[in-house]
Amino acid sequence: MDTLSYLIYALLALTSLVGLAFIAERSWALRWNKVAPRQIADALDAVEDSGDVEALRTACLSKPSPLGRLLLMASDHLDWSKSDNVEALQVAARHEIVKLERGLVVLEIIVGIAPLLGLVGTIAGMMNVFGEVGQTGLSDAARLASGIAFILRTTLFGLLIAIPALVAWSYFTKKVEVLAAEMEALCDAFIRRQYVGQSR
Repeated sequence: MDTLSYLIYALLALTSLVGLAFIAERSWALRWNKVAPRQIADALDAVEDSGDVEALRTACLSKPSPLGRLLLMASDHLDWSKSDNVEALQVAARHEIVKLERGLVVLEIIVGIAPLLGLVGTIAGMMNVFGEVGQTGLSDAARLASGIAFILRTTLFGLLIAIPALVAWSYFTKKVEVLAAEMEALCDAFIRRQYVGQSR
């Protein structure tokens, strides 16, 4: 193999390692108990009026999480009007969603770039094969087969990297949507209980 071939293999290996690292990190970060801990949801269910808010705050402080931060912020602004509190909560929620989506763009890039790296390897392999055929003719079948194997191998590696990255990206994107909907429902339930009788 020439220098270009080694470079392509190195880039494919690096792309694979980066993809695996982000898949592992997002798998850890997007666990239900890390984003919306059960203890906080249970404490929220027990909140009936403003007197129960302190217990909820204690649960949120003991379990740092996106849901806990949102509920803490909402509880800090209960002296605001309902519309102002909801608006501030929506802004904070968008920031939390952006944090949850961190790293997904890298997986999306890997989905696009890995097959392209495989294609570059295919083109490089074809150039080498046809270059050697032009110099030596078709007499050396072993070298010809080796060149064709390289062509197929880089394409295969590119696809083997892109397919798991695509599956992970799709799964994590959907999971963020579900987690966002769950947090929205819980925060909305808290706001409604604290502003009973207020339309705005």
